[in-house]
Amino acid sequence: MNQNDIIDYQVKQDSSSGGEAWKGLCIIIFGASGDLTKRKLIPALFDLYTHDRLQGDFAIIGTARTSYEDDDFRSYILEQMHQYIKQEEQDEVQFNAFVSHLYYQSLDPSKDEGYPALRQRIIDLTHEDNPDNLLFYLATPPSLYGVVPLHLKQVGLNTPGSRIIVEKPFGYDFQSAQELERIYDDVFEEQQIFRIDHFLGKETAQNILAFRFANGVFEPIWNRNYIAYVEVTAVENLGIENRGGFYETAGALRDMVQNHLIQLVALTAMEPPAVFNADSFRNEVVKVYNSIRPLSEQDLQEHIIRGQYMANGDRKSYREEKGVAPESRTETFVAMRLDIDNWRWSGVPFYIRTGKQMPTKVTEIVIHFRNTPHQMFSNAVGGKCTQANQLTIRIQPNEGISMKIGLKVPGAGFEVRRVAMDFSYDQLGKAVIGDAYARLIDDCIQGDPTLFTRYDAVEASWKFFDPVLKFWQRPNVPLYGYPAGTWGPQESDTLMHDHKVNWTNPCKNLTNTDLYCEL
Repeated sequence: MNQNDIIDYQVKQDSSSGGEAWKGLCIIIFGASGDLTKRKLIPALFDLYTHDRLQGDFAIIGTARTSYEDDDFRSYILEQMHQYIKQEEQDEVQFNAFVSHLYYQSLDPSKDEGYPALRQRIIDLTHEDNPDNLLFYLATPPSLYGVVPLHLKQVGLNTPGSRIIVEKPFGYDFQSAQELERIYDDVFEEQQIFRIDHFLGKETAQNILAFRFANGVFEPIWNRNYIAYVEVTAVENLGIENRGGFYETAGALRDMVQNHLIQLVALTAMEPPAVFNADSFRNEVVKVYNSIRPLSEQDLQEHIIRGQYMANGDRKSYREEKGVAPESRTETFVAMRLDIDNWRWSGVPFYIRTGKQMPTKVTEIVIHFRNTPHQMFSNAVGGKCTQANQLTIRIQPNEGISMKIGLKVPGAGFEVRRVAMDFSYDQLGKAVIGDAYARLIDDCIQGDPTLFTRYDAVEASWKFFDPVLKFWQRPNVPLYGYPAGTWGPQESDTLMHDHKVNWTNPCKNLTNTDLYCEL
């Protein structure tokens, strides 16, 4: 496998996944004036355009309540592109050529009266009386996820060739997810629905599978006989960034744990598929979800810690954020223990955590292997060397893999110290890691659902987490405060007491040369 095989999302290895991109593709973005569109979607679409993944006479229609003419919208997008596209990738000629494919249709997505005009605009741009090459992207608040599809059906835009991308969370709990799925079942076929989780579009997340299943040295020890416990961490060093209205209805569990973190657990724990295609891969993901041990009453009290950041220095508290209730009980931090009841993982706990206003931004999986059966060498302070091997798979910011092993310190005696063997993607030189959103949008255009979430996985995940949400509705359930800029409530350390260890906390200033350093 060469470098391009590793990082180039342009090359599709499975020709059966959907074939050529649609001709005359029309992409309709609901929520085109929002934060997601300018920060992620437009840069991703421009990435596809510059790599010839958007070919032919394609059109991108932005829709939102904001009133724009086409030229005003193009000017707005050009301004955002200068801000959110990397400086080295900015090309004014390509910018202008790209935005010439952009159009705008003012629309209140919650009301049906604007949809006939949207349909007519699509007809005018595609020159087809019954346009069928449509991709809808819902970059809207989750409250509109069940509204927009019904309005599309009302004006006949749910054609057999259309596809729809839905952001997370898909539902607020188990019951709402079921209700939302009934709406989508009524409007689209399952193969037309693409529930996006951008974590699965990241190269390092996909590389977990290659690392496990393409290397014979690791898979034989990837089980309870050799692994003591696993950590999955996804934290940020920022607050909610003016998303108070959304975050108050979501919280850390809905925003991160129920989708992103549980997906990373599945990639780490899944069995190897018989063949690597969409159905086989997603079948194994669902098996992991169904194998997670249901939480008992005791587990709900002892194996889950939730917290909320407080003011610290010049950092304000969550309750001081715009759009947040003064007495809010919404969690900005969650740490919990999961147990997977199957032959591979029985007795191996998975510790997962996420939080806002942490010391650094990092997403990583840490595999802690068991100690050697007999400790015969000393460490630096004269005691036994008890530091077991440790494997870190970093998803962001500096994507890579680090393996910690014990080696003899040069000199007299047999003092053993743990050292790291590191690989980071920036060591590939000029090779560029593909954008996660660009990869996933391209997969949708190609009709490849492999890296999108199937509904049975959504249902299995909500079935597990629903008791947590109900438990938190009870009075007197603790919500621990933690100073902004720290690693969360001290109470979260109690989760690790079975192993007499602490959480693996990366350095505050992560570099491209150090995947991990001990504090």
